[in-house]
Amino acid sequence: MKYKLSFLPLFFILLMSFNGKDKTPSVKSEATYKVEIKEDIVYGEGLSHETLNSENAETIPLKLDVYLPKNKDKNRPVYLFFHGGGFKGGSRKMVHIETMGKYFASRGWVFISADYRVLKDKGTVPPKWVKVAQKYPQQVRAQALAIYPALRDAKSAMRWVIANKEQYKINTDYITVGGASAGALTAVGVGISNLEDYKEEIRLETDPTLSTTHLDEEYKVNTIIDLWGTKAVVDVLEKLDGKSRFDSEDPSLLILHGTKDQNKNTLFSEAEALKETYDANGLTAKLIPLEGAGHGAWKATVNGKSLADLSYEFIVEQQQLIVDKSSK
Repeated sequence: MKYKLSFLPLFFILLMSFNGKDKTPSVKSEATYKVEIKEDIVYGEGLSHETLNSENAETIPLKLDVYLPKNKDKNRPVYLFFHGGGFKGGSRKMVHIETMGKYFASRGWVFISADYRVLKDKGTVPPKWVKVAQKYPQQVRAQALAIYPALRDAKSAMRWVIANKEQYKINTDYITVGGASAGALTAVGVGISNLEDYKEEIRLETDPTLSTTHLDEEYKVNTIIDLWGTKAVVDVLEKLDGKSRFDSEDPSLLILHGTKDQNKNTLFSEAEALKETYDANGLTAKLIPLEGAGHGAWKATVNGKSLADLSYEFIVEQQQLIVDKSSK
C-alpha cells in the first residue's frame, strides 16, 4: 500500500497538467509577425430607441475588429480594447487604437477593438438605473444613462471572445481588457463587475437582442489596462444595491494617467482613488503617473517607453507569459 501511495502525488500532478490551466502562451519581445485585420465583425445586436426606452426602437449591429498575428500558433493571449469618447462618441478605428492593435498582434496577441452604443444610440436602460441617473447633475445625466448600454455591449463583446476562442486560437486563461477615457471606465467595469451585472437587469422580453449576445458564456479577466479612466461604472453598481464589487479575486491593474488631466470626470485624483481601492482590497495595482500630461496622452513616454511598451511589460509580468526574443 505504501508503495502505491508514493505514486499518487505524481499521478495527480500529471492529471492536473492535462486538465488544469492550458500551457502558458509565448509572445515576441519585438514586432515579428505580419498583422491581418478582420474588420466589421458583428458580435451582437442592441436596441436604439427614438427616446428613452420608447417602444419605437430599431435593432442595430454591434461591431468589432480583430487584429491577428500571421502565425500558426494555437495558443494566443487576447487583449480586448474599448475606445474613449465620453460615452458620447468615439470609434474602434481611432488611429491610436489601430497602432496599438498592430503593436500587440505583431508580438503574438489577438487584439480586438470593439465599438459599443453611445449616447446618440439611446440604448435600453433598466428602470432602477434611470432613477440613479436622475440624481446626477443635469449636464451629465444623459451620459450616465448611456453608461448602461455601453457596458452591456462591452460585456457582450467579452462573451463573444469566449464563444469564438477556437476560431481565433485564443487561450482564454490569458485575457486582458483595456481602454482609454470612457473606454477605460468600460474596461474596469468589464474586469471588476460581477458576471450578471450589465446583463441580467433587463429581461429578454424587454430587449430581445440580448439573445444575440452569448448569454451562456462566462469569463475571467486576468489584467486591466486603464488609460486615464476611473472606477465610476463600478461605483454606480454599489449605489444601486449597496454592494461593493471589489474583492480579492479582481484582475491585476495598470493605471496610466496624466498628472495634469483637466477633464473634470477623469482628474488624476480619480486614478489615485482607484489605486487606493485596490490597495485596500489587497489587490495588485500599479499607477504610473504621466508627469505633466493632460487627458488623452497617447504619445506620452516614461523613461523612453511608450504606453504600449509599459502595457506589454505589465501584462507579461502579471500573466507570466513566455517571452521569445527570436525573430521567427
